Amino acid sequence: MALKHLMVAVTLLSGVASALPAAAEEFTVKALNNGPGGSMVFDPAFVKLKPGDSIKFVQTDKGHNVETIKGMAPEGAEYVKTVVSQDAVVTFDKEGVYGFKCAPHYIMGMVALVVVGDKRDNLEAAKSVPHNKLTQKRFEPLFAQAQ
Repeated sequence: MALKHLMVAVTLLSGVASALPAAAEEFTVKALNNGPGGSMVFDPAFVKLKPGDSIKFVQTDKGHNVETIKGMAPEGAEYVKTVVSQDAVVTFDKEGVYGFKCAPHYIMGMVALVVVGDKRDNLEAAKSVPHNKLTQKRFEPLFAQAQ
C-alpha cells in the first residue's frame, strides 16, 4: 500500500513541476576587439531567449558598451545604455527583436541581435533601420537567424 501512495505522490509532484514556469537563464555575451566575425564584435552576436531570461554583457576587452539601436526594440521595451568598460546584466521580459550596438564602435559594425520569445512583430521595422554598409553587412546573417 505504501508503494502505491509513493507512486501517486511522485505522479502528482511531477505534474506540479511541469506546470511551473521554466527557470530564467542568464547568457553571456562578450565585447571583443577581435573575435568570431572579425574585429569589434559581440560574441555571440545573435542570442535567442525566452521571456525572463537575461544577458550578462561582459567587457572582455575594455572600451565597449551596449546600447539599444533606436527603432530596433519592441514597443514599450526598456532602452538599454550601459557604461563603457563596465559589465551589465539586462533582463528581457518583452517578446520581440532587439538590436544593440557598441556606441564607440558602431561605425565599425559592432552590433548584436537578440530575439526574445516567439513574437517577432517588430522584425520588419528593425530590418528597415538604416546603417552604414559594414554594419548592414554584419546584420544580414543575424536577421537570417531571426526568421
